[in-house]
Amino acid sequence: MGRKSPLHSIPLSQACDGMILAKQAADRSPNTINNYQHAFAKLRLFLPGNPLLACITRAQLVAFFSWLEADHVAEPDGVAPRPKRKLAAKTRNNIHGGLSALWAWAVAEGIVKENLVRTIEPPQFSEPDIQPHTLEDVEALLKACDQTRVWQNRASTTTSRPSGLRDAAILLTLLDTGIRATELVNLRFRDLNLKNNSFEVRGKGRGGGKKRTVYFGKRTRALLWKYLLPRLDAMRDDDLVFVNQEQIGGEVVYRCMTRTALYKLVARIGERAGVKKAHPHRFRHTFAITYLRNGGDIFTLREQLGHADWKILNRYLALSQIDRARAHEPASPVDRWRL
Repeated sequence: MGRKSPLHSIPLSQACDGMILAKQAADRSPNTINNYQHAFAKLRLFLPGNPLLACITRAQLVAFFSWLEADHVAEPDGVAPRPKRKLAAKTRNNIHGGLSALWAWAVAEGIVKENLVRTIEPPQFSEPDIQPHTLEDVEALLKACDQTRVWQNRASTTTSRPSGLRDAAILLTLLDTGIRATELVNLRFRDLNLKNNSFEVRGKGRGGGKKRTVYFGKRTRALLWKYLLPRLDAMRDDDLVFVNQEQIGGEVVYRCMTRTALYKLVARIGERAGVKKAHPHRFRHTFAITYLRNGGDIFTLREQLGHADWKILNRYLALSQIDRARAHEPASPVDRWRL
């Protein structure tokens, strides 16, 4: 018997594993890898057994995307009880992109003949409105870093939080630099330069990605120095800037902070402050919009944020231009003087 064609020899699970290995070798970020794995898990949940990738039909894929939209109900992550919900259009669009990447890889490897996913229109979604934090939001968030919630058994009583200084330093760093959550939790002492108010940031990518220098102001520098002071003399270049501190057997132990932990931390600060939708990426939006409102240029902003494309930057620019148009209305000399 002749050798079997590779087009019919690889089951879906092996194809998924092979593609993930290839993307990891290509230095894709952990978040991108997680998105791929999420998409693959949904498809394997829908398709019975473990079919050969080359035997999956376009009709099956169409049925899969229809199921995601109409019938599939997702189980929310986390410990707190939350109701099941349908997948958002943006999530379904991400799944479409992940599966298209899988089939594109399989075409290049000679496992399938064509990318069937590209023949199926991706789910349409509208970009969410960019809502930067206001000055009042930020003031309330910073105040909530220092104090706990009001005690349930003693009205108007709060206590100071031991991590308040660190949390305030985190919020100011996010606001003053616009860096991503992953970039912040990965900051090392060697990346910090308090003399010229800058961080050396490693962008997206499994191996750290492209480096860039981001700058911050004098107030942020002062708070960073104050937060780091207890560790400053003993810090090594590889030590993380932002850490979780624990007391174990009378000894202070520093542990790394994950991206997920950072999101939860900012959300809890938002709850105490009464600020809705507080999350690290919203500080990134706030930095970008405020930077442009204050006269910063779009090209420098692109370098500071580490954006490879102009799509989101153009949205920031459009918002800042709307602000300028609104500001001109009551300030127009011709209209004010009724010329």
